[in-house]
Amino acid sequence: MNPTVLTILISSLGLGTTLTFIGSHWLLVWMGLEINTLAIIPLMIRQHHPRAVEATTKYFITQATASALLLFASITNAWTSGEWSLTEMINPTSATLALTALALKIGLAPLHFWLPEVLQGLDLTTGLILSTWQKLAPFAILLQLYPLLNPNLLLSLGILSTIIGGWGGLNQTQLRKILAYSSIANLGWMITILHYAPNLTLLNLILYITMTLTTFLLFKIFNSTKINSIASSSTKSPLLSIITLLTLLSLGGLPPLSGFMPKWLILQELTKQSLFIPATIMALMALLSLFFYLRLCYATTLTMNPNPTNMSSSWRMKPNHPTLILLTSATLSILLLPLTPMIFTLIS
Repeated sequence: MNPTVLTILISSLGLGTTLTFIGSHWLLVWMGLEINTLAIIPLMIRQHHPRAVEATTKYFITQATASALLLFASITNAWTSGEWSLTEMINPTSATLALTALALKIGLAPLHFWLPEVLQGLDLTTGLILSTWQKLAPFAILLQLYPLLNPNLLLSLGILSTIIGGWGGLNQTQLRKILAYSSIANLGWMITILHYAPNLTLLNLILYITMTLTTFLLFKIFNSTKINSIASSSTKSPLLSIITLLTLLSLGGLPPLSGFMPKWLILQELTKQSLFIPATIMALMALLSLFFYLRLCYATTLTMNPNPTNMSSSWRMKPNHPTLILLTSATLSILLLPLTPMIFTLIS
């Protein structure tokens, strides 16, 4: 892609998200979401491959539907209350419609149907943007709207997302589909706790983005899109395969890694709110998610490529991947658990 065009598209992505962050008027927020959607579509379709075209079409139709629903919710609220302000959504029907639209935008169950298929049709770099950056703007709206949203609906969406995210990833062999179901499960944890402790939603979102960034960067370095192709990673680079192992276990929420921190704090908050059954269901579904991460870990570190090649080992060659970004994100993905008291104090 032309560097000038790429710069314009990346700048537009940043502009759309910034508009949504700073906007307090529904039309400005909606405009930011639209700029975000339109900026990523050329990045998705740049491969000129039938799968990429199909994924882009599905993404565009889904996002257009969500945007139309969000605009309808804001107009309905303005019609009944005379208010265009984001935090003045006093009409409960409008609030529910807005939540449905945002759930469709980020891929919450039961509106998750597009996410695994779209992510499967993209390359790893665009998939990374879709899984991380594109979640920021809708969550910026949700974090402002949470007092006005129905807590039972949020809880139902969250629990359903953790169940579908856990079950859906079990039978997959494609890494991008596994990461899509991982995204659905993590979004479920964030939405469940949104009404009771929005600061924990923000903490979970930041950690999820960090861990997903590390995972996508590692898969990009190994050039792997399937479970069987990741088996050669331990011969390519033993150190990176160990980092992959730890990052995947952290995504699964295994102590003593960083990913355990938000799950621990969310379960603690749910039990404080006397929501014992949702907490139990989510803890059990986290075990299902952990199972498919363990499958990936087994393929990464405990299996060997059946066709060894007679060539120089890649760790003796000059690295051409973003080492500093990977080092920073991997460190944050693995080693943050001991800092939990300090982080909890900062976000409270």
